[in-house]
Amino acid sequence: MRPQALGYLCVNAKSLEEWAGYATDLVGMQRGERSGRTLALRMDDRKQRLCIEENGGSGIGCFGWEMENAQAMEAIAARLEKAGVVVTPGTRALADQRRVADLVIAGDPLGHRLEFFHGAEIAADGFRTGRVHSGFRTGPLGLGHVVINVEKADGLVAFYRDILGFGLSDYYYKPFEAFFLHLNERHHSFAFIATGKNAIHHVMMEHYSFDDVGQGLDLALREEGRIGVTLGRHCGDYMTSFYTHTPSSFMIEHGWGGALIDPPAFIATHRTEGPSLWGHERAWMTPEGKAAARQLCIENANNGLRRPVQVLEGNYKLNKGVCPWWDAVPGKQR
Repeated sequence: MRPQALGYLCVNAKSLEEWAGYATDLVGMQRGERSGRTLALRMDDRKQRLCIEENGGSGIGCFGWEMENAQAMEAIAARLEKAGVVVTPGTRALADQRRVADLVIAGDPLGHRLEFFHGAEIAADGFRTGRVHSGFRTGPLGLGHVVINVEKADGLVAFYRDILGFGLSDYYYKPFEAFFLHLNERHHSFAFIATGKNAIHHVMMEHYSFDDVGQGLDLALREEGRIGVTLGRHCGDYMTSFYTHTPSSFMIEHGWGGALIDPPAFIATHRTEGPSLWGHERAWMTPEGKAAARQLCIENANNGLRRPVQVLEGNYKLNKGVCPWWDAVPGKQR
């Protein structure tokens, strides 16, 4: 029994108000309940997807992995204990703060706090976007995905795959070492990149409409230094996205068009084309790193690398071909 999805995240922050403004006005989340030094942020019908904790820190304080029920939660706790990992039951007060029925707490090899829970609370009122947009693609896919920087990848794949049951989606070694893992049909719910440091890299939130991403980009361009990664398209999950800096020293990826996989039949692959088909220039990389990443994109273009656009029913209009050559292309993907 493995987790079903990434259910919630607890974010360390210096200011609740700074986070509330960023999350609602740019990302499009909804302010939820506020209690003392915590603020709940909504993305859907759940009472809470992000819990912002005003503790003077940065990064992510805990990862909430959703289990199917109490039996599944107890089973994963037993599996962790058998592997020598200390597991602590969550208190009633903590469960109430997380807006869940119950939870247990453990840590991964790098010391990240993992909370395995079941019974997320549903809000009585419907979700209201912080800015005008079409909503977030969540449900059984979870809130999105999270990617962390790690000094070394040794031992992490074994922990998440062999103990927790994550599936390996794909991996690559250039321009940096990266591993992507899935729990459900989302291409990856968790990933780590070996950059020589231990820190949170980004959290991805997927919009339903491509225009939601573009309009978010317009908002981000009004703030100097807000954009951390330019608009681009990933090779692995085909996500079109850009990234912005949060108030807590990591980024949010504003995405659209992520591919779905079939977990039981999915086979992990070694990708040699790098992280992106095009775009995604990373402000945080060294000049040498930027040049290497850009060269991979240019090689992808020269090799004719294309990927089909991932759309939802009713979210596209099929155009007719405009020339005999294009009409004759098999699959219309090249």
